Amino acid sequence: MLRAFDRWLIPYLNRTRRRWQEHETWHVMLAVCDHFEPFHDTDLEGARRAMADWNTRLPDLAERYRDAAGVGYKHTFFYPVEQHHEEIVGNLADLCRRTGSEVEVHLHHHHDTAAGLEEKLDAGIADLRRMGCLGTDRDGRVRFGFIHGNWALDNCGDADGRNCGVSDELGILRRKGCYADFTMPSAPHFTQTRTINSLYYAQDTPAANSHDTGTAVKKGTTAPLRDREDHLLLVQGPLGLNWDRRKWNLIPRVENAEISGANPWTAGRWQLWLELCPSVVEGAPWIFVKLHTHGGIPRNYHTLLGSPAEAFHSAAKHQLPNGSKVQLHHVTSREMINMLHAAEDGHEGDPERYRDYLYKAPAP
Repeated sequence: MLRAFDRWLIPYLNRTRRRWQEHETWHVMLAVCDHFEPFHDTDLEGARRAMADWNTRLPDLAERYRDAAGVGYKHTFFYPVEQHHEEIVGNLADLCRRTGSEVEVHLHHHHDTAAGLEEKLDAGIADLRRMGCLGTDRDGRVRFGFIHGNWALDNCGDADGRNCGVSDELGILRRKGCYADFTMPSAPHFTQTRTINSLYYAQDTPAANSHDTGTAVKKGTTAPLRDREDHLLLVQGPLGLNWDRRKWNLIPRVENAEISGANPWTAGRWQLWLELCPSVVEGAPWIFVKLHTHGGIPRNYHTLLGSPAEAFHSAAKHQLPNGSKVQLHHVTSREMINMLHAAEDGHEGDPERYRDYLYKAPAP
Protein backbone atom coordinates (compact mmCIF):
# COMPACT_ATOMS: atom_id res chain seq x y z
CA MET A 1 0.00 0.00 0.00
CA LEU A 2 1.40 3.42 -0.95
CA ARG A 3 -0.22 5.15 2.03
CA ALA A 4 -0.85 8.08 -0.38
CA PHE A 5 2.91 8.70 -0.66
CA ASP A 6 2.51 9.12 -4.41
CA ARG A 7 0.42 12.24 -3.82
CA TRP A 8 2.32 14.10 -1.11
CA LEU A 9 5.90 12.87 -0.75
CA ILE A 10 7.45 14.99 -3.51
CA PRO A 11 5.73 18.22 -2.33
CA TYR A 12 6.98 17.38 1.16
CA LEU A 13 10.57 16.86 0.02
CA ASN A 14 10.47 20.08 -2.04
CA ARG A 15 9.10 22.21 0.80
CA THR A 16 10.78 25.41 1.94
CA ARG A 17 12.02 24.95 5.48
CA ARG A 18 11.14 27.50 8.14
CA ARG A 19 14.09 29.52 9.38
CA TRP A 20 14.25 30.42 13.04
CA GLN A 21 15.80 33.86 13.42
CA GLU A 22 17.88 34.52 16.51
CA HIS A 23 15.73 35.50 19.51
CA GLU A 24 12.63 35.95 17.35
CA THR A 25 9.19 35.44 18.91
CA TRP A 26 6.75 33.18 17.09
CA HIS A 27 3.07 33.19 18.00
CA VAL A 28 1.63 29.69 17.66
CA MET A 29 -2.12 29.14 17.34
CA LEU A 30 -3.01 25.62 18.48
CA ALA A 31 -6.41 24.25 17.46
CA VAL A 32 -7.48 20.66 18.11
CA CYS A 33 -10.23 19.88 15.60
CA ASP A 34 -12.07 16.83 16.84
CA HIS A 35 -14.06 14.50 14.57
CA PHE A 36 -16.21 14.03 17.68
CA GLU A 37 -18.32 10.86 17.47
CA PRO A 38 -19.58 9.83 20.92
CA PHE A 39 -21.83 7.18 19.32
CA HIS A 40 -18.88 5.46 17.59
CA ASP A 41 -19.30 1.69 18.19
CA THR A 42 -21.57 2.34 21.18
CA ASP A 43 -25.10 3.28 22.24
CA LEU A 44 -26.64 6.17 24.17
CA GLU A 45 -25.24 4.93 27.47
CA GLY A 46 -21.77 4.80 25.96
CA ALA A 47 -22.18 8.34 24.63
CA ARG A 48 -23.27 9.48 28.09
CA ARG A 49 -20.16 7.91 29.63
CA ALA A 50 -17.96 9.73 27.11
CA MET A 51 -19.63 13.04 27.89
CA ALA A 52 -19.26 12.44 31.62
CA ASP A 53 -15.52 11.92 31.17
CA TRP A 54 -15.20 15.03 29.03
CA ASN A 55 -17.18 17.11 31.52
CA THR A 56 -14.89 15.96 34.32
CA ARG A 57 -11.53 16.23 32.61
CA LEU A 58 -11.64 19.09 30.10
CA PRO A 59 -12.47 21.88 32.59
CA ASP A 60 -9.62 20.71 34.82
CA LEU A 61 -7.17 20.65 31.91
CA ALA A 62 -8.36 24.07 30.76
CA GLU A 63 -7.82 25.47 34.23
CA ARG A 64 -4.31 24.08 34.66
CA TYR A 65 -2.85 24.66 31.19
CA ARG A 66 -3.08 28.27 30.06
CA ASP A 67 -1.46 30.03 27.14
CA ALA A 68 0.61 33.20 26.91
CA ALA A 69 -2.51 35.33 27.44
CA GLY A 70 -3.89 33.23 30.29
CA VAL A 71 -6.48 31.48 28.09
CA GLY A 72 -7.10 27.87 29.07
CA TYR A 73 -6.73 24.89 26.74
CA LYS A 74 -9.82 24.60 24.54
CA HIS A 75 -11.21 22.19 22.00
CA THR A 76 -13.29 22.34 18.81
CA PHE A 77 -15.88 19.56 18.60
CA PHE A 78 -16.91 18.90 14.99
CA TYR A 79 -20.12 17.02 15.73
CA PRO A 80 -21.60 14.69 13.05
CA VAL A 81 -24.88 16.45 12.32
CA GLU A 82 -26.47 13.32 10.86
CA GLN A 83 -26.20 11.82 14.39
CA HIS A 84 -27.86 14.71 16.21
CA HIS A 85 -29.11 13.86 19.69
CA GLU A 86 -30.63 16.61 21.83
CA GLU A 87 -29.28 15.38 25.15
CA ILE A 88 -25.71 14.76 23.95
CA VAL A 89 -25.41 17.95 21.90
CA GLY A 90 -26.95 19.96 24.73
CA ASN A 91 -24.41 18.48 27.13
CA LEU A 92 -21.63 19.30 24.68
CA ALA A 93 -22.83 22.89 24.28
CA ASP A 94 -22.82 23.34 28.06
CA LEU A 95 -19.26 21.99 28.25
CA CYS A 96 -18.19 24.47 25.59
CA ARG A 97 -19.67 27.38 27.49
CA ARG A 98 -17.71 26.30 30.58
CA THR A 99 -14.36 25.95 28.80
CA GLY A 100 -14.42 28.41 25.89
CA SER A 101 -14.57 25.48 23.46
CA GLU A 102 -16.91 25.43 20.44
CA VAL A 103 -18.98 23.06 18.30
CA GLU A 104 -18.77 23.01 14.49
CA VAL A 105 -20.19 20.94 11.61
CA HIS A 106 -19.06 17.40 10.76
CA LEU A 107 -20.90 15.31 8.17
CA HIS A 108 -20.74 11.76 6.82
CA HIS A 109 -22.70 11.34 3.61
CA HIS A 110 -22.70 8.72 0.89
CA HIS A 111 -23.97 8.59 -2.73
CA ASP A 112 -25.35 12.07 -2.13
CA THR A 113 -26.62 14.82 -4.43
CA ALA A 114 -26.26 18.59 -4.27
CA ALA A 115 -29.86 18.91 -3.11
CA GLY A 116 -29.37 16.20 -0.52
CA LEU A 117 -26.26 17.87 0.82
CA GLU A 118 -28.00 21.22 1.11
CA GLU A 119 -30.88 19.61 2.99
CA LYS A 120 -28.49 17.89 5.43
CA LEU A 121 -26.54 21.07 6.05
CA ASP A 122 -29.70 23.13 6.59
CA ALA A 123 -31.01 20.63 9.12
CA GLY A 124 -27.66 20.25 10.88
CA ILE A 125 -27.08 23.99 11.12
CA ALA A 126 -30.59 24.52 12.48
CA ASP A 127 -30.07 21.80 15.11
CA LEU A 128 -26.76 23.24 16.30
CA ARG A 129 -28.07 26.81 16.36
CA ARG A 130 -31.02 25.69 18.46
CA MET A 131 -28.52 24.32 20.97
CA GLY A 132 -26.60 27.61 21.12
CA CYS A 133 -23.74 26.58 18.83
CA LEU A 134 -22.12 28.16 15.72
CA GLY A 135 -20.88 31.70 15.34
CA THR A 136 -21.95 34.55 13.08
CA ASP A 137 -20.38 37.16 10.84
CA ARG A 138 -20.72 40.91 11.23
CA ASP A 139 -24.09 40.83 9.48
CA GLY A 140 -25.47 38.19 11.83
CA ARG A 141 -25.28 35.38 9.27
CA VAL A 142 -24.44 31.93 10.61
CA ARG A 143 -20.85 30.86 9.88
CA PHE A 144 -19.34 27.45 10.54
CA GLY A 145 -16.25 25.31 10.14
CA PHE A 146 -16.53 21.95 8.39
CA ILE A 147 -14.97 18.49 8.44
CA HIS A 148 -15.91 15.76 5.97
CA GLY A 149 -16.51 12.59 7.93
CA ASN A 150 -15.24 10.24 5.25
CA TRP A 151 -12.22 12.36 4.23
CA ALA A 152 -13.81 12.48 0.75
CA LEU A 153 -14.38 16.24 0.51
CA ASP A 154 -15.75 17.36 -2.86
CA ASN A 155 -16.28 13.74 -3.94
CA CYS A 156 -12.52 13.05 -4.00
CA GLY A 157 -12.91 9.43 -2.89
CA ASP A 158 -14.38 6.50 -4.79
CA ALA A 159 -15.50 7.27 -8.33
CA ASP A 160 -18.99 5.95 -7.60
CA GLY A 161 -19.58 8.55 -4.86
CA ARG A 162 -19.56 5.96 -2.11
CA ASN A 163 -18.15 8.40 0.46
CA CYS A 164 -19.62 11.65 -0.84
CA GLY A 165 -21.14 11.95 -4.32
CA VAL A 166 -21.20 15.77 -4.54
CA SER A 167 -18.55 17.23 -6.84
CA ASP A 168 -19.63 20.83 -6.23
CA GLU A 169 -19.41 20.47 -2.46
CA LEU A 170 -16.98 23.36 -1.93
CA GLY A 171 -19.36 25.89 -3.46
CA ILE A 172 -22.35 24.55 -1.53
CA LEU A 173 -20.45 24.75 1.74
CA ARG A 174 -19.36 28.28 0.99
CA ARG A 175 -22.88 29.44 0.15
CA LYS A 176 -24.28 27.86 3.31
CA GLY A 177 -21.87 29.89 5.43
CA CYS A 178 -18.78 27.71 5.79
CA TYR A 179 -15.79 29.87 6.72
CA ALA A 180 -13.20 27.08 6.21
CA ASP A 181 -12.73 23.35 5.81
CA PHE A 182 -10.48 21.48 8.27
CA THR A 183 -10.53 17.96 6.80
CA MET A 184 -6.93 17.60 5.62
CA PRO A 185 -4.54 15.88 6.02
CA SER A 186 -6.14 12.50 5.41
CA ALA A 187 -2.97 10.49 4.67
CA PRO A 188 -2.50 7.55 4.65
CA HIS A 189 -6.01 7.56 3.16
CA PHE A 190 -6.09 7.81 -0.64
CA THR A 191 -8.12 11.06 -0.48
CA GLN A 192 -5.00 13.00 0.53
CA THR A 193 -4.42 16.12 -1.59
CA ARG A 194 -1.23 17.07 -3.42
CA THR A 195 -1.31 20.38 -1.57
CA ILE A 196 0.08 19.88 1.93
CA ASN A 197 0.94 21.94 5.01
CA SER A 198 -0.95 24.91 3.62
CA LEU A 199 -3.53 27.62 4.15
CA TYR A 200 -5.18 28.11 0.76
CA TYR A 201 -8.29 28.98 -1.19
CA ALA A 202 -9.62 26.25 -3.47
CA GLN A 203 -11.86 27.19 -6.37
CA ASP A 204 -14.93 25.02 -6.81
CA THR A 205 -15.20 23.36 -10.23
CA PRO A 206 -17.68 20.89 -11.76
CA ALA A 207 -15.06 18.17 -11.38
CA ALA A 208 -14.38 16.28 -8.18
CA ASN A 209 -11.40 17.04 -5.91
CA SER A 210 -11.35 20.78 -6.58
CA HIS A 211 -9.29 21.30 -3.42
CA ASP A 212 -6.32 19.28 -4.67
CA THR A 213 -4.62 22.59 -5.43
CA GLY A 214 -5.37 26.24 -4.74
CA THR A 215 -4.08 29.73 -3.98
CA ALA A 216 -1.98 30.14 -0.83
CA VAL A 217 -3.22 32.74 1.65
CA LYS A 218 -0.92 35.75 1.25
CA LYS A 219 -0.67 39.06 3.04
CA GLY A 220 -2.30 41.91 1.12
CA THR A 221 -3.19 39.73 -1.87
CA THR A 222 -5.81 37.03 -1.31
CA ALA A 223 -8.38 38.79 0.89
CA PRO A 224 -10.84 39.26 -2.02
CA LEU A 225 -11.08 35.47 -2.41
CA ARG A 226 -12.67 35.04 1.01
CA ASP A 227 -15.79 36.83 -0.22
CA ARG A 228 -16.16 34.79 -3.41
CA GLU A 229 -18.79 32.07 -3.34
CA ASP A 230 -16.79 29.84 -5.66
CA HIS A 231 -13.77 29.77 -3.32
CA LEU A 232 -13.43 27.99 0.01
CA LEU A 233 -10.60 28.39 2.52
CA LEU A 234 -8.83 25.19 3.56
CA VAL A 235 -6.70 24.86 6.68
CA GLN A 236 -4.40 21.86 6.73
CA GLY A 237 -2.64 20.17 9.61
CA PRO A 238 0.98 18.96 9.43
CA LEU A 239 1.93 16.14 7.09
CA GLY A 240 5.45 14.77 6.74
CA LEU A 241 7.92 12.17 7.94
CA ASN A 242 8.78 11.69 11.60
CA TRP A 243 12.19 10.11 12.10
CA ASP A 244 12.32 10.72 15.85
CA ARG A 245 9.76 8.10 16.79
CA ARG A 246 11.98 5.28 15.46
CA LYS A 247 15.57 6.30 16.06
CA TRP A 248 16.90 2.86 15.32
CA ASN A 249 14.71 2.21 12.31
CA LEU A 250 15.43 3.38 8.77
CA ILE A 251 11.69 3.64 8.07
CA PRO A 252 10.08 6.79 9.52
CA ARG A 253 6.53 7.17 10.71
CA VAL A 254 4.05 9.29 8.82
CA GLU A 255 3.23 12.47 10.73
CA ASN A 256 -0.38 13.27 9.84
CA ALA A 257 -1.56 15.53 12.69
CA GLU A 258 -3.59 12.78 14.39
CA ILE A 259 -3.76 12.54 18.17
CA SER A 260 -4.94 9.12 19.29
CA GLY A 261 -4.30 6.38 21.77
CA ALA A 262 -1.89 4.80 19.30
CA ASN A 263 -0.28 8.11 18.33
CA PRO A 264 -0.24 10.45 21.36
CA TRP A 265 1.00 14.01 21.30
CA THR A 266 4.61 14.35 22.42
CA ALA A 267 7.29 17.01 22.76
CA GLY A 268 9.05 15.57 19.71
CA ARG A 269 5.95 15.85 17.56
CA TRP A 270 5.42 19.42 18.78
CA GLN A 271 8.80 20.46 17.37
CA LEU A 272 7.93 18.81 14.05
CA TRP A 273 4.54 20.55 13.94
CA LEU A 274 6.22 23.91 14.42
CA GLU A 275 8.44 23.17 11.43
CA LEU A 276 5.69 21.85 9.14
CA CYS A 277 2.63 23.94 9.95
CA PRO A 278 1.85 26.95 7.77
CA SER A 279 1.88 30.71 8.18
CA VAL A 280 0.28 33.35 5.98
CA VAL A 281 2.71 33.99 3.12
CA GLU A 282 4.71 37.16 3.87
CA GLY A 283 2.53 37.67 6.96
CA ALA A 284 3.32 38.00 10.65
CA PRO A 285 5.41 35.28 12.35
CA TRP A 286 2.29 33.38 13.36
CA ILE A 287 2.14 29.59 12.96
CA PHE A 288 -1.22 27.83 12.61
CA VAL A 289 -1.11 24.34 14.12
CA LYS A 290 -4.28 22.40 13.29
CA LEU A 291 -4.46 18.88 14.76
CA HIS A 292 -7.21 16.29 14.54
CA THR A 293 -8.55 13.44 16.61
CA HIS A 294 -11.59 11.25 17.15
CA GLY A 295 -12.22 12.30 20.73
CA GLY A 296 -15.50 10.50 21.32
CA ILE A 297 -13.63 7.18 21.51
CA PRO A 298 -12.33 6.28 25.01
CA ARG A 299 -8.86 5.13 23.92
CA ASN A 300 -8.36 8.51 22.26
CA TYR A 301 -9.79 10.86 24.85
CA HIS A 302 -7.75 9.21 27.59
CA THR A 303 -4.74 10.43 25.57
CA LEU A 304 -6.27 13.84 24.89
CA LEU A 305 -7.19 14.48 28.51
CA GLY A 306 -4.82 12.27 30.52
CA SER A 307 -1.11 12.13 31.33
CA PRO A 308 0.09 12.38 27.67
CA ALA A 309 -1.74 15.72 27.43
CA GLU A 310 -0.14 16.96 30.62
CA ALA A 311 3.34 16.05 29.37
CA PHE A 312 2.66 17.71 26.02
CA HIS A 313 1.32 20.96 27.43
CA SER A 314 4.28 21.21 29.76
CA ALA A 315 6.65 20.87 26.80
CA ALA A 316 4.77 23.18 24.42
CA LYS A 317 6.42 26.30 25.81
CA HIS A 318 9.98 25.23 25.08
CA GLN A 319 12.26 27.50 23.10
CA LEU A 320 12.91 27.00 19.41
CA PRO A 321 16.32 26.81 17.69
CA ASN A 322 18.55 29.92 17.80
CA GLY A 323 16.88 31.08 20.98
CA SER A 324 13.59 31.86 19.24
CA LYS A 325 10.62 31.78 21.56
CA VAL A 326 7.09 30.39 21.39
CA GLN A 327 4.05 32.36 22.46
CA LEU A 328 1.32 29.72 22.58
CA HIS A 329 -2.34 30.61 21.96
CA HIS A 330 -5.12 28.08 22.60
CA VAL A 331 -7.77 28.71 19.93
CA THR A 332 -10.93 27.24 18.50
CA SER A 333 -11.16 26.74 14.75
CA ARG A 334 -13.17 29.96 14.47
CA GLU A 335 -10.59 31.95 16.43
CA MET A 336 -7.80 30.48 14.32
CA ILE A 337 -9.52 31.66 11.14
CA ASN A 338 -10.03 35.13 12.56
CA MET A 339 -6.32 35.39 13.33
CA LEU A 340 -5.45 34.00 9.90
CA HIS A 341 -7.53 36.68 8.18
CA ALA A 342 -5.99 39.36 10.39
CA ALA A 343 -2.53 38.27 9.20
CA GLU A 344 -3.84 38.18 5.63
CA ASP A 345 -4.92 41.80 6.07
CA GLY A 346 -1.45 42.78 7.26
CA HIS A 347 -1.93 42.88 11.02
CA GLU A 348 1.04 41.98 13.20
CA GLY A 349 2.01 41.88 16.85
CA ASP A 350 -0.15 40.05 19.37
CA PRO A 351 -2.80 37.89 17.66
CA GLU A 352 -4.94 37.90 20.83
CA ARG A 353 -6.58 41.08 19.54
CA TYR A 354 -8.09 39.18 16.62
CA ARG A 355 -9.93 36.23 18.17
CA ASP A 356 -13.23 37.75 16.98
CA TYR A 357 -11.87 39.68 13.99
CA LEU A 358 -14.51 38.70 11.41
CA TYR A 359 -16.61 35.92 12.95
CA LYS A 360 -18.23 36.26 16.35
CA ALA A 361 -18.50 33.53 18.97
CA PRO A 362 -21.80 31.73 19.52
CA ALA A 363 -24.17 33.81 21.62
CA PRO A 364 -24.27 32.66 25.27
